[in-house]
Amino acid sequence: MAAVRTRRFAQVDVFSAEPVRGNPVAVVVDGDGLDQEEMQRFASWTNLSETTFLLPPADPAADYRVRIFTVDGELPFAGHPTLGSAHAWLEAGGRPRAAGEVVQECAAGLVRVRHEDDRWAFAAPPLTRYEPVDAVTLARAAAALRLDPADVVDASWLVNGPEWIGILLGSADAVLAVRPDGAVLDGLFVGLVGPVPAGADDTPAFEVRGLMGTGQEDPVTGSLNAGLARWLVDTGRAPDRYVAAQGTVLGRAGRVHVRVDGDDIWVGGRTTTVVTGTVGL
Repeated sequence: MAAVRTRRFAQVDVFSAEPVRGNPVAVVVDGDGLDQEEMQRFASWTNLSETTFLLPPADPAADYRVRIFTVDGELPFAGHPTLGSAHAWLEAGGRPRAAGEVVQECAAGLVRVRHEDDRWAFAAPPLTRYEPVDAVTLARAAAALRLDPADVVDASWLVNGPEWIGILLGSADAVLAVRPDGAVLDGLFVGLVGPVPAGADDTPAFEVRGLMGTGQEDPVTGSLNAGLARWLVDTGRAPDRYVAAQGTVLGRAGRVHVRVDGDDIWVGGRTTTVVTGTVGL
């Protein structure tokens, strides 16, 4: 076990223009010297959906390396921890090698992160599983969501770290009305999406919900929205630029900004430091 030392720490709210109405991530800025067990113990203690630890990069093309932990395991990639980590790294004095872009190293590879229009955005990593959902799994997911199978417009695996199953419903209202059965959902990570009726220019195009296999609901989810964007754009259901709302049923005001640029999908949102200080680890 490493000797306890004082390390810089930040808790960053991600994906909302209104502080504490997005999704928080805990960031240990000085993570060097901690082993995996110590990282996991602290991540479990914070009891947030994710906690990250910033480390010196192993790849010379990266600005920093990050390890991302949930309360019970490590993820190769996750979206809101990527944006919150980049935000915290820069606030702590990090200097990117290239002007205007931060390169994050994580278990999924190198991820580019940019600050544009007062928002952080990441270039979504490629999907490692992107195919229709088999009938047995889809039936189980529908039962867990208490949906008639006829209510499901389409479904696809959208794996880019977390193993999301994307399920398209007919409307945003249908998404908001879902009351999942966590016991049946057991182990499945389901992302719901439904279109919002056209309205004012600032109206989100889609309503999204991220239902975790643990039975919890994630307030605002970058990895899920990255996968949904790839799928919705590929199938002609979304334009090359749109905004998705997430967290509504939890009283959050998440807004995820999606932009397609060539082969890249950029997923972004506002970030705000809510807690800053030190931790003894």
